Formats: sequence, structure tokens, C-alpha cells
Amino acid sequence: MEIKPFSKKQYEVLTWWCNKSRNKNKNAVICDGAVRSGKTFCMSISFVFWSFYRFRDQSFAICGKTIRSARRNIITPMISTLSNLGFTVEEKLSENRLQISYRGVTNRYYIFGGKDESSASLIQGMTLAGVLFDEVALMPRSFVEQALARCSVENSKYWFNCNPEYPSHWFYRSWIKQSKKKNALYIHFTMQDNPSLSKSTIRRYENLYSGSFYQRFILGKWVAVTGAVYPFMNDSSFESVPNPPFERYVVSVDYGTVNPASIGLWALKDEVWYRIEESYFDSRREGFQKTDEEHYTALEGLIGTKSVETIVVDPSAASFIETIRRHGEYSVTPAKNNVINGIRRTAAALKQREIVICNNCADSIREFSLYRWDEKGPDNPMKENDHAMDDIRYFVSTVLDGESGFAVLAARR
Repeated sequence: MEIKPFSKKQYEVLTWWCNKSRNKNKNAVICDGAVRSGKTFCMSISFVFWSFYRFRDQSFAICGKTIRSARRNIITPMISTLSNLGFTVEEKLSENRLQISYRGVTNRYYIFGGKDESSASLIQGMTLAGVLFDEVALMPRSFVEQALARCSVENSKYWFNCNPEYPSHWFYRSWIKQSKKKNALYIHFTMQDNPSLSKSTIRRYENLYSGSFYQRFILGKWVAVTGAVYPFMNDSSFESVPNPPFERYVVSVDYGTVNPASIGLWALKDEVWYRIEESYFDSRREGFQKTDEEHYTALEGLIGTKSVETIVVDPSAASFIETIRRHGEYSVTPAKNNVINGIRRTAAALKQREIVICNNCADSIREFSLYRWDEKGPDNPMKENDHAMDDIRYFVSTVLDGESGFAVLAARR
């Protein structure tokens, strides 16, 4: 791993706890700002340096949204760097623990995932000399406060980093807005604070986002999401169905009985997935409801004789998933259903032309123009005009983002 000279803000994160620093008496450091701004790497290295400078034979916590994300974002790059600097790192995978040694001093680092309210119980009973939170804005408050309460060793400190969320978020209100009261050092990062990013890379990231997500992930602002979910989609965004042949076919389904059911047929050509056809049934508009079997008949009609790899279905549609399995004609895959991450990724896929909506998909085009954020709550789209939007998101989250581990379980006979 190549390490370039640190920027001014990165250097401040690395040294804020040192004896000659004007911030040495702060209780915590908070780093927020743009994506890819270089805050996570310098914070994780600084956290370990500080722990060896102040303590020996103590326990610390490294917390991510999940243990997997903590390993990806912090542990893996950190182990490589520390090893090159002469530290000995022993990873206890079964215990989710690191044992790090340097010049006769050894400390322990426990890895935790703070994904939901139940996670708080995992850290109860520990005694810690410090804790590092990666992506703290994605963790429940109960988990964070339980971890902070475990830091009872004299001179323990807290380390936080995150990308911005909505302005009423508890962490923004309780820690960033009150950083002086909490005696915390607050450092705001932009992409320009990461010396490893070239100008062309920064421009590429800037082109990935628009609207409120641009303000959050590029400008690093804590703003509410407002207006259209996909504001960049307009008449010129939709294309004609390309000529066959196609390399692969997949179907995505947002299932509904009272609510509309949306089914999309996707075809791969020249590394682009096209939504070449769709079926959309609104029971309120039509005046009657369809059974699972009738929806399955519509699915068969949409597919025709095409060889479909799998059908990605709303994971809550258990009865329809079972109907597809019972017929034994197609593979079925429950969709990944993280709404906000799925919307962000779908927006990027649309802007980078990884997926294209064809102009015969009238209900998708209609919903793109109507799908909006609910300004009354934190980061939630309104639950209307969202059925084609959901099945498109299922496709992106489950197939497009799962290509490396995507297995074809069965094919049409």
C-alpha cells in the first residue's frame, strides 16, 4: 500500500493527542465530511499510535456498522501499515480481536458491529481505554453510548468518523453541534484533504451524485434530502430497446396485491443492462386484484421463451416466491432491500450507464417523474409511485452489485 505525504488535516488527526499539541487535553476527536476524503485511514493509524503512547496491556474497541465493514474499512489496511512499521499484529478471527505488540508493549483491540439496537448488549461489561467508531452516523445511539460508558480507564478517549446524514440526526445534534461542550476536536474533511486522490478521480466522484447526496458526499454537508429521488432523470435519459442478441436475462419483481405489482425484464448487451420490457398491474386502477397464480401467468407472459437466469423478488413476498419455486421453471432470489444504499447505488448505475431504462417502459418513466423524498422524516422516500422504483432497486442491489458472488441456481428448462 502506497502512502503519500499526509495533508494538513490528516496530520492534525495523527497528532492531536501528542504532548506538544494544543488539543492534547481534548476528550475526543470527530472527523466528518466527504466520501474518500482520507479521514478513516489516518484516524485508525492515529488511534493505535495513541494507544501505545498512553497505555500498555489495555483493551480497546474498534466499531463499524458491521464487523465485516470494520475489517474492510479499518482492520485490513491497518494491519498492512502497522506490519510495515514494525508492529506485530496477531488476529484472533474467532474472537473478533487483534493483539498488537510493539517494543515489548501489547494491547488488545476488540472488533464490534453496531448494526441495530440489540448490538449494545455485545459490548456490555467490558472495560476499555478507548473506542474508535467508523461510520458512527450509521450506528444506533444505544450502541454508541454503551460503548462510551465502557471507557472507564483513566485518560481514555473517543474517536469518531462518519459521512454526513440528515441534520436532525442524533450524532450531529449531540456531538458535532456540541463539540466544544463535549471537549471534542472537530475536523471537517473534503476530498481535497486526501492527497492520494487525483483531480480526475475527484471529478469522477463529483459526477456520481446530484442534489442532496452531492451536498452530503461531495461537499460534506449535513442536509436533508428533498425533491425528486432521481432528479437527473429526464426525457433524454430513456433509450430505444437495442437490437438482439442479448447475452443474459434477469427479471426483478416488486410484488403487490392491493398495491401495484411491477415486473421488469432486464437484458445484458455490451456490458450494459437494459430494462427492455415491463409488466405493471395496479389493482386500484384496474378495479380487481390478482392472485399469486395470475401474477405468475403475467410473469410467464413477460418472459416468453427467453432463458432467464433468475427472478429477483421483494423479500417480503413470501407467497409469490413460493409460487415461483413450486412451478419449478425459474430460479428465484430474494432481493437485497436496504432502501437508502440501494437508491444511492441505483442513482450511480443510472448516471454511469450501467443500467438503461428503455422508452417502452411507460410505468417506470412515469414513476421516475413522481418518486420523491418524504421531507417529514429522515431519509425516507414517500411510499407512493415507488413500485417500479423498488423493482429497479432490487435488480441493482442484488444482481448488479452482486455479480462477483451471483450464482445461477437454475435456468428455464
